Amino acid sequence: MSEIPASTTFGHPRGLYVLFFTEMWERFSFYGMKALLIFYLTEHFLFGDDVSAGVVGTYGSMVYLAPVLGGWVADRFLGFRKAVMFGAVLLCVGHLLMAFEGTPAERLGGDVIRDETAVQIMYLALAFIVAGVGFLKPSISTIVGQLYEENDDRRDQGFTIFYMGINLGALIAILVCGYLGQTYGWKYGFGLAGIGMLTGLATFIRGGRHFGEAGLPPDVDELHSRRAGLTIERWLYIGGVASIAVIWWLMQYQALVGALLGLVAFVAVAGIIGYAWIQCAPRERDRVFVVLILTVVSVVFWTLFEQAATSMTLFTDRNVHKNMLGFEMQASQLGFLNPGFIILLALPFAAVWNALGGRGREPSTPMKFGLGVVQAGVGFLMLVIGAGFADEAGQVALGWLVLAYFFHTTGELCLSPTGLSMVTKFTPARILGLMMGVWFLASAGAHYVAGLVAGQAAIDSSQPIDATVSLPVYTEVFSTLGWVGVGIGLGVMALTPFLKRLSHESQPGEDENPAVEQGVVRDAN
Repeated sequence: MSEIPASTTFGHPRGLYVLFFTEMWERFSFYGMKALLIFYLTEHFLFGDDVSAGVVGTYGSMVYLAPVLGGWVADRFLGFRKAVMFGAVLLCVGHLLMAFEGTPAERLGGDVIRDETAVQIMYLALAFIVAGVGFLKPSISTIVGQLYEENDDRRDQGFTIFYMGINLGALIAILVCGYLGQTYGWKYGFGLAGIGMLTGLATFIRGGRHFGEAGLPPDVDELHSRRAGLTIERWLYIGGVASIAVIWWLMQYQALVGALLGLVAFVAVAGIIGYAWIQCAPRERDRVFVVLILTVVSVVFWTLFEQAATSMTLFTDRNVHKNMLGFEMQASQLGFLNPGFIILLALPFAAVWNALGGRGREPSTPMKFGLGVVQAGVGFLMLVIGAGFADEAGQVALGWLVLAYFFHTTGELCLSPTGLSMVTKFTPARILGLMMGVWFLASAGAHYVAGLVAGQAAIDSSQPIDATVSLPVYTEVFSTLGWVGVGIGLGVMALTPFLKRLSHESQPGEDENPAVEQGVVRDAN
């Protein structure tokens, strides 16, 4: 067990706030780019809805697939701090490359003429971002967990505060980068996102003294040992850069990415099940199985939630009145509702969980997952109801979109911070990085499936789009998503008693110290 930093601010380790601002700026860059991507593809390069949704889904899946390998490298060799810094450098390069937009595409007759050099640079930029997130994302979340003792009741609150940093960066980025990109030019929105990433890297480097021993390499001597004239650390950096070429190639073959996702998921899950069955004590093994089961549930939630990057955003652009309090908003900007609601609701949610926990009535981890999926489904049903009140031009009142984002956000606050905390709390320390990677692998699968689902709502954009034609298409898809979410969420809630027993979540007055059991297993091995 690494040394836990003793100094605190507002009851939490000071390192938490360094990670808060680091992640805030990293998410500023990530969501600033993401807010514009679907419009960049459909409006600048004139790709169809289905192709654009596929690119966004493939990119999103690879963003969350990469942490499986990046988490293992950080866990086994680099340590989480070095992985964060290396990933941040790659992200800076990727976001700044996105500022090269080339010549806008044109329609000539039935053909679309594109600047293929600009298209390939875009794929290269996305590859840099994918590789960077692969090293940074699982590592920074794991450092948050390492700032607390394994049985520290503040851990869930710490992850909720950390999650606010993510969404503060997302809120500012969506409003500012979305506005700049759609109003003045794509390069301005993408360029500002790159500057945000540079700021995040500087924040992390300057605040490293507050981490104690959290995130340090597991074996410094091994990391500095030489192979073929170079240290292992140097070889890892070379391998990370080389992986960008592979990712750039894969980005252009969506079906292959889907097959790769399936293969990696099978190998990773089978490996973890085998390890848990052979190497873990019964209590540890049960908890690992709960993590895997609820990780599968999270795939359903993120498939619904990530429609916000594709079908919901295009629906907003084509079928929603966008005047908010007298301001005419860009469609890309209205994605701010999700991080905005999180900022408003994250601390109240944490306070409610804390108050319920003090009385022994806080919902268990499986119950929070079920609640999250139900609310994601309800969000889509709000859009379906709103479509029933659309005007003659096929336009839906903005309030229904606000309600959809509200329910998606409350569902996210039930599931996402709880999921991050669950992984660090229920997983044996010796496979924590790998399991964190598997958690993000679930999001990878969800992004890929979300792209396929969004393709079902594709509208022919070769001619000017009629909102009265697009509205029933979106309504049908959103209705299906809504009822699927509600049904699956209720099923998880019904299974909660079984999953709670399997997770061995402590009851009031019980002493729970998983570190003791883990220590016994380590000694036995």
